[in-house]
Amino acid sequence: MLLNKLKITLQYLMPKHLISRLAGKFAAAQCGRVTTKAIEAFIKHYGINMSEAKLKNAEDFTTFNDFFTRELEDGARPINNDEATLCYPVDGAISQQGDITDGRLIQAKGFDYSLETLLGGSYNTAKPFQGGKFSCIYLAPKDYHRIHMPMAATLREMIFVPGDLFSVNPLTANNVPNLFSRNERVVAIFDTNSGPLAMVLVGATIVASIETTWAGTITSPRKKGIFRESYPADGADAITFEKGDEMGRFKLGSTVVSTFAPGMIEFTVDAHAGTVTRLGELYANIVNAD
Repeated sequence: MLLNKLKITLQYLMPKHLISRLAGKFAAAQCGRVTTKAIEAFIKHYGINMSEAKLKNAEDFTTFNDFFTRELEDGARPINNDEATLCYPVDGAISQQGDITDGRLIQAKGFDYSLETLLGGSYNTAKPFQGGKFSCIYLAPKDYHRIHMPMAATLREMIFVPGDLFSVNPLTANNVPNLFSRNERVVAIFDTNSGPLAMVLVGATIVASIETTWAGTITSPRKKGIFRESYPADGADAITFEKGDEMGRFKLGSTVVSTFAPGMIEFTVDAHAGTVTRLGELYANIVNAD
């Protein structure tokens, strides 16, 4: 379709980082009535269900970012507490999920991409996940944009990978090669009782920043290259999470790619592109659960 081709071409041509940073400045600004009107228009356009949010009204939010990363009411997303299972980490829709084959993950029909590149270009980082499984979940603008842990885990490494800021919507995923391994992203590597887990928070056009609960805002125009931060496995300084704990958030929508070690999990649903996910609901069974 000609219109779709035009949309993709424009993404290659437009200054995506500049647009994203300008959008970020507005989203973080306290603009009073202008901010409220922007939030009201967003709620109406995307049909957002504010009844499940802790703050219900547009005027309750000081900035657009506060609205976009809004907290839900207690109990709005019950967490499946079966220790032998994983829960969905976000509200969204499955983009693709399945096996990591020959070090490649499926992006869309006719497209795959490199596990090693996705995780920051390190063979040693990617090695534990070779032959394992992956799941890619897209968060639309209407979705809840906090990211939670699918299982109990201890943070071991964080990697920031600079890159492009293409949109990550289904149209772009079906037309831009290596999308998730070329966009700016934050990679979090965890230890769990059942094996290693990687959660990759992928940036996109007008995603002003990615935050984590342990380090705050990660993405920044001042950071020009890949950087890595390691964390202790135990002791007072270890960063641990229970299943369902918040681990990060997107300021404007994007995608989470999770990777799992071989033999670690089995997905409970043979999900196809577009399958809706809801935070806390059953995601996968742990194969080697204690």
